[in-house]
Amino acid sequence: MIAATGGTISDVAGVTVGHAHRIDDEVVVATLTEPGVGWATGTTVVRVPDGSTTAVDVRGGGPGTRETDLLEPGNSVRGAHAIVLTGGSAYGLAAADGVMLGLEADGVGLPMDLQGHVVPIVPGAVIFDLPVGRWDNRPDADFGRRALAAATRDVEVGSVGAGAGARAGALKGGVGTASLTLADGPARGLTVGALVVANPVGQVIDPATGLPWGSDDLAWHGLTTPTAGEITGLRELSAKGTVLNTTIGVVATDAALPVAALRRLAMSGHDGLARAVRPAHSPLDGDTLFAVATGGTPVDADAAVPIPPGMEPDTAVVAALSEASAVVVQRAIVSAVVNATSVAGIPAYRDAVPSAFVAPGRDSGSSNGVEAE
Repeated sequence: MIAATGGTISDVAGVTVGHAHRIDDEVVVATLTEPGVGWATGTTVVRVPDGSTTAVDVRGGGPGTRETDLLEPGNSVRGAHAIVLTGGSAYGLAAADGVMLGLEADGVGLPMDLQGHVVPIVPGAVIFDLPVGRWDNRPDADFGRRALAAATRDVEVGSVGAGAGARAGALKGGVGTASLTLADGPARGLTVGALVVANPVGQVIDPATGLPWGSDDLAWHGLTTPTAGEITGLRELSAKGTVLNTTIGVVATDAALPVAALRRLAMSGHDGLARAVRPAHSPLDGDTLFAVATGGTPVDADAAVPIPPGMEPDTAVVAALSEASAVVVQRAIVSAVVNATSVAGIPAYRDAVPSAFVAPGRDSGSSNGVEAE
């Protein structure tokens, strides 16, 4: 497994991440006429502190989701206790059942009576990875239970968890993460982090340059321009055989925000998605981003910006956090592809353009996150 370098979503205090996946030694991608072989799928759980607010924004035309209506600003529940990102398409939503049962066993959830009964709030979203391996090998409640139990502040990235069977254009997709703490402005001292499962039908790498689109974050990812021969080889990779795909994720901040304002961070996160993936938000993508505000860090009063009467007083803070949300989502998506390792013969970026990884501090070696069953 690959440990994330740089910032992670767990830099937002109280947020933890756990993965459960299975990747067999022999995995064959299904075709229109031939079945797949083996396991290559998994589940990722983002656990959040009690009292957090939660919002969601869905932009894809084919989403697979759970409990997203509950997170609408006009509804009664303010926040989730954990968020599930999983493979298995709509079947994979069963993983959330295991997360609910694990939280219930810990007494975590909305209290219902004086006897200790609770109802955990566990929204989720899925990616379409069913053709990678056997169609009926997909996450169930046990995957969710194990991912919840594995949640820590140490965030692993690449072909792990819900990213085990993910693809990104012609390349292997995966799980990526990023964070930043604002140094100045109205949100000074606040942190924004993202964790994304990158499984888009669009491309994350510009075939003309062999680098992420825009090439404006190369130092952060530790990349440099690959050789001309590698760029040509990257362009020649065959396109994948499905257009049913999704990029899903979670944006988190340690600010205290109501649900309506928090939704702005989820919405702005989609700006980062569109910067990192081309095309994005297609009719067959299920692009879904959740947002969480833990309320753990107060706003610096000295950084306050005057807001005209009649407007929400936290508007300037929300605007600054939204800008940061777009940045960390973009970085997290690229992180997922840069750190992915090949599964089922799906080529990994690091194998296609190894010379791009010679920048200082970048380890060009890795191994699959394989969990023994």
